[in-house]
Amino acid sequence: MMTIKYIQTPSTNKAKTDIDLFCREAGYRDVSVRPPFGGSVGKFLCKTATVARLVTNLHKGDVLIIQYPYKKYYKTLCRIARMKGARTITLIHDLGAFRRKKLTPTEENCRLSLTDCIIVHSRAMVQWLADHGCRVPMVVLDIFDYRSGAAFKPRHTTGAAPTRIVYAGSLGERKNRFLYAFPPLIPSCIIAVCGRGLDEDKVSNPDGNFIYRGFVPSEQFIDSPDGDWGLVWDGDLTDCCGGVWGEYLRINNPHKASFYIRSSIPVIVWKHSAMAPFITANHLGIAVESLADLETLLPQITPEQYSAYAAACADFARRLDEGHFFRRAVAKSLDILFSPKCPEK
Repeated sequence: MMTIKYIQTPSTNKAKTDIDLFCREAGYRDVSVRPPFGGSVGKFLCKTATVARLVTNLHKGDVLIIQYPYKKYYKTLCRIARMKGARTITLIHDLGAFRRKKLTPTEENCRLSLTDCIIVHSRAMVQWLADHGCRVPMVVLDIFDYRSGAAFKPRHTTGAAPTRIVYAGSLGERKNRFLYAFPPLIPSCIIAVCGRGLDEDKVSNPDGNFIYRGFVPSEQFIDSPDGDWGLVWDGDLTDCCGGVWGEYLRINNPHKASFYIRSSIPVIVWKHSAMAPFITANHLGIAVESLADLETLLPQITPEQYSAYAAACADFARRLDEGHFFRRAVAKSLDILFSPKCPEK
């Protein structure tokens, strides 16, 4: 009899803890060992004990869900599962070879080749992995789910100026240099940012349309985002998503997009990002080539059109809260793993 098992992540990362939550709600069995105490030593002992425990807790026909990267022991987990006659589904959060360069593409694919099925962010990520030699079956997640205790609130706009664009997240120049040059490009809009790391003295704000809200807890933001649009943009430039962080958007699905949509506000994404086709096809927002395009594009969107975007986001907010996309991806992965055409490794 097949039992789906997972390893609870000793992490505060929201995307990972939500996956743990959805696994638990789906009735999957947690095979992890709880850390005896906090800190890095506690996490290390937890992971070591979990790996040892798998030898007796995995059985033939089981399926183990692993969140990737899983530091130090990923290959060991996959090998133990194979030795016990179990199969593994790997859900990718981050690729070390693309952005952080901690691995070469060859090294990353060597690791991923040990799993039986991979849940990836986007079709662009499927292509990138395949181009670098990955031959493992892949399932596209499309968007990360997002659980929140905040109420579902449809957003509306009066159509009155100025339009408010919100940006939430890390505000340091290393990742988001574009923010410091962004305000003069769209003087007719208010740009409201919240997060940590902003150097306000360096922000170009000649029109006074840049507002820094400081750190805002995620639940408070979702309950009251105080904006019309959520911006998903990374990198050094305003005319494209440049630099290492910006280029990563070509294959990556930022958790930030899920955060905005769970807040029921439409999103603005880069036209060449991996998320752009999904966002536009589902009427969850707009895709632009350059941030400067917003100065002419946003005034052309009527209140009726905006309401349609907001309604689509409100509908998707409920799906994200329920873990719809993760559960769908797991179901597709199981279909692949137990298809007669899927060979035993």
